[in-house]
Amino acid sequence: MIGVVDYKAGNLFSVINSLKSIGANVKIVRVMEDMDDIDKLILPGVGAFGPAMNRLSESGMSELIIDWIFKGRPFLGICLGLQLLFEFSEESPDVKGLCLLKGSVKRFNCKKVPHIGWNLARVSKRIDFSKSLKDEYFYFVHSYYVEPEEDITLFSTEYSIEFVSGIQKENIVAVQFHPEKSANSGINFLKKWIELC
Repeated sequence: MIGVVDYKAGNLFSVINSLKSIGANVKIVRVMEDMDDIDKLILPGVGAFGPAMNRLSESGMSELIIDWIFKGRPFLGICLGLQLLFEFSEESPDVKGLCLLKGSVKRFNCKKVPHIGWNLARVSKRIDFSKSLKDEYFYFVHSYYVEPEEDITLFSTEYSIEFVSGIQKENIVAVQFHPEKSANSGINFLKKWIELC
């Protein structure tokens, strides 16, 4: 069973529909009791860093996510769900992130922001989960990108600069693109995450 966190800031039903289309059993997670029978957890995301982080904290979901990851259980972050794993963001500099990964979230310094549309994500770390992946085009919608302090890059993409578009660290996989909006590329990515993580 895959749990999808509902914190009123995610493209929840697009993610759920994509998972169901490949035969996955899915459950919406809002409180601790919802975590009981799941074995994988997804943190989706569309919106701003500060309000999203505040909602996670107020609902108690931030502690549940941190506990889940510390216990080594499979986790997937999508878009804002990637950014929230880091320590802070330029979007909301006074709000601490989940602090599960060292580094920060920066705003693109270019004329055309947000970065919207299909772009190539290149596999840049060929160990663990990345061994089953290949360079593919995915759909992006974002104005900010992560800047990890550790060598945890899973995907990289070019948009005015080369930025980290996916990471993997132990049981954590997280991507800046939207697999649920990325047609066959996204479906294949979700299948591989379910099968291999």
